[in-house]
Amino acid sequence: MASACIPAAPTQPALPSGPAVFKTVPYAFILPEILCGTWVWILVAATSVSFPLLQGWVMYVSLSSCLISLLLLLSYLFGFHKNSENWKVLDSLYHGATAILYMSAAVLQANATINSEFGPHSPLYYQLNSAASFFAFITTFLYILHAFSIYYQ
Repeated sequence: MASACIPAAPTQPALPSGPAVFKTVPYAFILPEILCGTWVWILVAATSVSFPLLQGWVMYVSLSSCLISLLLLLSYLFGFHKNSENWKVLDSLYHGATAILYMSAAVLQANATINSEFGPHSPLYYQLNSAASFFAFITTFLYILHAFSIYYQ
């Protein structure tokens, strides 16, 4: 009598909880996203905002993304997700949408940096705006990496 092999059902990897969040690839990007995003809004807030419409959007995107990512990180650390598949969809949609918003904010911050080069306090504010632009593009890249890695997982 031949033994019947029952194919194993494909199992989805469990969502991390606790300190394992910092060791799992897509979720390990959350802390660098928060840190780089915090640098963006600190650096923009340190300048004299010469272009309130441009840099207001940068502040809104960076601050709200930082706070929502912090809440998401805390929910993963404390295990609020209960290993539900809906959290993967939420995580992927959030990071994809935030990557698009951060790209627009990074481009606007780069525009504000170029325009601040010729201001009255140009060396100081230009350097702060340049650093804010750099961190905005780094944060955008981190959000894109997170969105694609959770999508392809």
